[in-house]
Amino acid sequence: MIGRLTGTLAEKSPPQLLIDVNGVGYEVDVPMSSFYNLPGLGERVTLLTHFIVREDAQILFGFLTHDERQTFRQLIKITGVGPRMALSLLSGLSVGELAQAVARQETARLVKVPGIGKKTAERLLLELKGKLGDALAAPASVASDAQADILQALIALGYSDREAAAALKSLPADASVSDGIKLALKSLA
Repeated sequence: MIGRLTGTLAEKSPPQLLIDVNGVGYEVDVPMSSFYNLPGLGERVTLLTHFIVREDAQILFGFLTHDERQTFRQLIKITGVGPRMALSLLSGLSVGELAQAVARQETARLVKVPGIGKKTAERLLLELKGKLGDALAAPASVASDAQADILQALIALGYSDREAAAALKSLPADASVSDGIKLALKSLA
């Protein structure tokens, strides 16, 4: 319904913002990861949004990045995880950190987020496995921007995270992006 807002940042009171869009003030809840990266009061801001309508409320959630909004949408699909808990998760962990926790099945990392108990963390790990962008869970062995680009290109071509990481290990460390992709494709063939 409301997919994006662009306007002037009128108020900031964590986790809520007031955005003036041509004279209409929209109250938007944002995760702390977005909140810390907002411009100053009176400056223009663009937020991707997710609009939730319930019997007792209409709530607008805002995100600075597409990945945050997509992860939020994945989280609220999980039984027992509402929008507030999803917002809390995205405030406690970045999208990349959440993806890594899911990829490594780290229950302890999720339990550190306020409001997340052991059972909820286990359910999150189970239901999110393979659903968060594999590119976000890039292995720690990625040493340079070129290697990160090669890894993302291989994943975009349909290779699994494991296959792409294995191909990346066989490449010379100083390979350019285009040469690295060619060599990686040859090793995967």
